[in-house]
Amino acid sequence: MKKIIYYGLIGVFACVFLISVYFIGDYYLESLSSQSGYDTLADLVEQGKNDIPQETILYVPPVVDEGIVAPEDPTDPTSSMENLNEPTAILPEYSGIYLLNTDLVGWISIPDTQVNYPVMQSPDRPDYYLTRDFDGKDNKNGCIYVREQCNVFRPSDNLTIYGHNMRNGNMFHDLHKFRDKSFWEGHKYFTFDTILEHHTYEIVAVFTTTASVGRGFAYHLFVNAATEEEFDQYVARCKQLALYDTGVTAEYGDKLISLSTCEYSQVNGRLVLVAKRIN
Repeated sequence: MKKIIYYGLIGVFACVFLISVYFIGDYYLESLSSQSGYDTLADLVEQGKNDIPQETILYVPPVVDEGIVAPEDPTDPTSSMENLNEPTAILPEYSGIYLLNTDLVGWISIPDTQVNYPVMQSPDRPDYYLTRDFDGKDNKNGCIYVREQCNVFRPSDNLTIYGHNMRNGNMFHDLHKFRDKSFWEGHKYFTFDTILEHHTYEIVAVFTTTASVGRGFAYHLFVNAATEEEFDQYVARCKQLALYDTGVTAEYGDKLISLSTCEYSQVNGRLVLVAKRIN
């Protein structure tokens, strides 16, 4: 009987071990496949920068809920997209991959990190890209994507962009490098291009919070400021929670971006990097 129990336990442990190996292997194979696909897209973007476009690809904007995202005066010359309701030429480097998936709204790149990815948005399918790759296939790595209420092209006062914190370093994992002030000191700027325009951002604050309802800072709910005071309050809260002082702030009229990923020092933890558009 003891031998039966002994060998039975060995069998159970062996099964648990093999199942664990299977899932770990599957995770890393999926991650490698996912990253390889994004590397291919990045190569296509670089190629597009050098090639003479054969044709002009137009972005045709969807119907916009003017009550949420439109400025009071859509002809305001301070708006870079005053003719947003008209078809607009897509930048040559993004034309090819836009034709592969018209949910593409931009491309984000942060120097000396693995962050060099397409940015997606699917307003009518919130969090669609949380567990889907660029091709719309199920994938734990997901995509970098914009919160559905935000308007990338107008743009909204604050664009919240999500990405997973993958253990293998993919997606937004490298945002955690900005916990270290010395890394920020050498990497104060990054680019987030829309498919229509090139843009550079300067980092304002890096902070952590929790996504647990009623406990943390609901940074993701700030899209457009109803007043200057509301904008200033958002920036002040970001600065208050900041891991270190960047010496950089933002003023009403600036356009912000909030990059969000998971962190594990607290329940439902989030690491957020807030930056302002400077060009």
